[in-house]
Amino acid sequence: MSSFAKSVETRYSRGQEKNEMEMTQAANPPTPDTVWAMLQEVAASQRELTASQQETDRVVKEIGKRFGDFTNRFGEMVEYMVAPNLQDRFFDMGLDFQEVGSDIKIRDKKNNIHFQIDVYLQNGDTAMLVEVKADLGISDINAHIERLEKMRSYADLRGDNRAFLGAVAGVVVKDDVREYALAQGLYLVEPSGQTFTITPPRDTPKTW
Repeated sequence: MSSFAKSVETRYSRGQEKNEMEMTQAANPPTPDTVWAMLQEVAASQRELTASQQETDRVVKEIGKRFGDFTNRFGEMVEYMVAPNLQDRFFDMGLDFQEVGSDIKIRDKKNNIHFQIDVYLQNGDTAMLVEVKADLGISDINAHIERLEKMRSYADLRGDNRAFLGAVAGVVVKDDVREYALAQGLYLVEPSGQTFTITPPRDTPKTW
C-alpha cells in the first residue's frame, strides 16, 4: 500500500472513531454518576501533576543550591586569581591603585550600614569596588550600585572625601547585561581566553 493510501486510510479510521464517539455520547448523555467519575479522574490527574511539580521544585532548589555553592567558590577564587591582576590591568588604564584586598566586610552598627566588597582597590584619591558573579545579571548590577551608595554614606561619616568607582565582573555576561552595566557608568570585567578584559563605561565613569 502506498504512503498516500495509508494516510487516507488513517484519516478515514480517525473519522470513524470520532463519529462513533459522538454517537455514543448522544445515546448516553452524561449522568451525575458519570460526571462524578470524570471529576474524580480530573482530581487524580491534578494530584499527579502537583506531585510532579513538587518534585520539579525540589530539583530546581537543589540546582540553585549547587549553583550558589559554585558562586561562593568562584568568589573565593577571586582573591587568588583576579584581584592581583586587576591592579595591573587598571594601572594600564591609568588608574594606579597601590592597595588591593578582597572579601572586605563593612559593619557599622551605629549607623546601620552593612555591606561586603568582593574586591577593593584604593589609593589616596580614589577607590574601586568590584562585584564578582559567576552569572552576572541586571539585579546584581543594581545591588552593586546600592553598595556604592552605602560606601559613599559610610565614607562621608568618616570624613573620607575620595571618589569611589564601580566595576562588575562575570564569567557569563549576556549582551543586555553588558550594555546595562556600561550605561550605568561601571567598568566591566569579562574572561577572554586565558585571561580577562576590562571594558570602560560608555561615557565618563560614574563616581560616588
